[in-house]
Amino acid sequence: KTHYEFSCKIKLPHKTYTKGKFIMSYHHLTISERIRIEVLSILGYSTRFIAKFLHRHHSTIARELSRNKIKNEYVSTSAHNKYLKRRKNSSHSSKYNEFLSNLISEKLHENWSPEQISNALLNGKLSFKTIYNWIYIGKLKGISLKNLRHKGKRRKKETRGKFLIGNSITTRPKDVKSRKTFGHWELDTIVSSRGKSKACLATFVERKTRFYVAIKIKDRTAPSMLKAIKKLVKVLPKKALKTFTTDRGKEFACYKEVEKLNIKVYFADAYAAWQRGSNENSNGLLREYYPKKTDLGKISNDDLIEKLILLNNRPRKCLNWDNPFNLFLKEVSHLD
Repeated sequence: KTHYEFSCKIKLPHKTYTKGKFIMSYHHLTISERIRIEVLSILGYSTRFIAKFLHRHHSTIARELSRNKIKNEYVSTSAHNKYLKRRKNSSHSSKYNEFLSNLISEKLHENWSPEQISNALLNGKLSFKTIYNWIYIGKLKGISLKNLRHKGKRRKKETRGKFLIGNSITTRPKDVKSRKTFGHWELDTIVSSRGKSKACLATFVERKTRFYVAIKIKDRTAPSMLKAIKKLVKVLPKKALKTFTTDRGKEFACYKEVEKLNIKVYFADAYAAWQRGSNENSNGLLREYYPKKTDLGKISNDDLIEKLILLNNRPRKCLNWDNPFNLFLKEVSHLD
């Protein structure tokens, strides 16, 4: 068969010429083009003729044939399946290397989120979505979905005792809500597993910097909470402690004694955990180290301090990828 006879049986693609040459913009070969390559190759046509027929550069056709021949035969369906597989893996593996994998895994074990790793550690050079993809397809050794923070657990309804006196959050100054001024704290407690121990942690978060403190207390009572607050007052400058915002748990019935320390206490509304969102979030982070089955009376102060250092040195999106420890030190250094 002549070239002309064969071309009459296959619809030729549209030709565009500039100065006697084809205009060719690169795009990946389609399954239709691969079928034509297979047929023309079987019929003995040269690489350059096939390229001209498909309006492709001859090196594209040569590369396609050399890459996908099996026992010196080119099979279009097999070649296209190989292409699809390469495409599927390319976006996940193009930036992957062992050093990067180990670096990301290390931070995931320290409970950093993929977004924190992407922005604070890698300066956005690797998308957090790529890190999630690497976790999902098992590219990061020793890492699974269990290493991610959110595990879909629902909060249980509060059952402890309440009291109804004290300053409502509605009377709290507006600059506290805006987080523009330093020295305003949210308070809460973390408890041991029911029946194991009465030991608790009194937790404190500075609203502007998100600096987080946890102090061991023997039980969830007002005297124990007051003792923890006095420890905090003893180590921090007076101007670093302006207001406290808490819920109405009975451990905060000591608020009158606290206000004698020149710290105004405000109480959040019932069932409004979002009004103390920083503390709720920080408690959730600490719970990753001390799950609800933990007897908090048995953890050492050294271990607790180690976990607090990790949390306070973790970059935060809400802090423009700075960390609470740095910002807290800056604020304290600027106090009169």
